Amino acid sequence: MDSATSEDSVTSETPDTRTPLGASADNGLKIVVVGGFGVGKTTLVRSVSEIRPLSTEETMTRAGEAVDDISEVRGKSATTVAFDFGRISLDTRNILYLFGAPGQERFWFLWDRLFAGTLGAVVLVDTRRIDDSWYAIDRLERHGTPFIVACNDFGGPAHTPEQIREALDLDPHVPLIDCDARSRESSKRVLITLVEHLKSLYASRAPELAL
Repeated sequence: MDSATSEDSVTSETPDTRTPLGASADNGLKIVVVGGFGVGKTTLVRSVSEIRPLSTEETMTRAGEAVDDISEVRGKSATTVAFDFGRISLDTRNILYLFGAPGQERFWFLWDRLFAGTLGAVVLVDTRRIDDSWYAIDRLERHGTPFIVACNDFGGPAHTPEQIREALDLDPHVPLIDCDARSRESSKRVLITLVEHLKSLYASRAPELAL
């Protein structure tokens, strides 16, 4: 099975005509997509965004091979060097702004700025390289940013949800779902899961905030 990485073209599920931002939209919600190198963050933002996404991908060179570990992503020819940006409407007044964070360790210093003002995050995981997800989860927990975990389908060995939760040491309340970042419908399902998780969290905290 082909890997669902950022160099894959957007599937036919992505509309050719992108929707312009409505003048009535007045509530922007910032979401960050994080994860290891080559897990499909750019692909997810591209597949689900209503607008033509802003991408800061650059072609990978031989010089970069000495810096980035590409042993598990041999087919990858481009990489994000700042962030990806896209947008999706929840309704006429609420908009999700999507920021895809760079995965290489040398660009991790950008993450703190991307996390500023973030409502929640998606941690995208390649189950063949689970260790690459530790840093993203650790940083989100340190920032106190709510998140969900989405396992991108790269066609590797199957793992049970229990095995993945144990490997990532996930809190039982953190949603864990499967996805294919190339699919618009699958990526939308990821964002819906995150929004529902955030609604549940803030609803449970409302009585505490009222005290």
